[in-house]
Amino acid sequence: MSATATEQKTKWQLKGRGYEFCNCQPGCTCNFSGFPTSADGSCKAFVGNVITSGHCGDVDLSGVTAVAIIDWPKAIHDGGGRAVFVVPPETTDDQVGALSQIYTGQLGGMPWEILGGTFEVVGLVKTPVSISADGLDVTMTADGVGTAAGRYFANPVTGERHEAHIVLPDGFIWTKGECGVGSFEVDAEGIALSFKDSNWIYYEFDWSNAG
Repeated sequence: MSATATEQKTKWQLKGRGYEFCNCQPGCTCNFSGFPTSADGSCKAFVGNVITSGHCGDVDLSGVTAVAIIDWPKAIHDGGGRAVFVVPPETTDDQVGALSQIYTGQLGGMPWEILGGTFEVVGLVKTPVSISADGLDVTMTADGVGTAAGRYFANPVTGERHEAHIVLPDGFIWTKGECGVGSFEVDAEGIALSFKDSNWIYYEFDWSNAG
């Protein structure tokens, strides 16, 4: 039996909370029309996954927070992206190895069997990661790497909080996204990104290669 066939028998599942910042205009049309609304047509993102429960084979991934910095030169499906992954120092080598296989699509399962082939991993950083959230008012920080801050939309007339949700019944990354406005600045392993008042989406995820 080939190594690939053996790997594909490893079952994984991740459940948790997602914090997605990118350089699209708020709402991020990549999720429903496939193409960015950024000024140059690129997709550049700073995304956090707080894994509340998860495993890959017998490796427990519950409680791990994994952050990705990804720089795609065009639309995601055009590929050519570069990615840096960031995890807290206490993340074990077994956990890093399992997440690497999941996020690069080696074990199949959505959304990573699609996304994993669109980028090359150019680095791994171990540093403290913190996410502080009150609804859509959120701050996500990776020490020495960068920070993102998100907020609710504001009514342009009254300034009051204005909520906007996107529901995608067939969405393969998320099926309900709560949208706001965010800014982020990160710099790690040769990828430096800085954007202000662009897209910020919160979602809950339940991903696996089951079935």
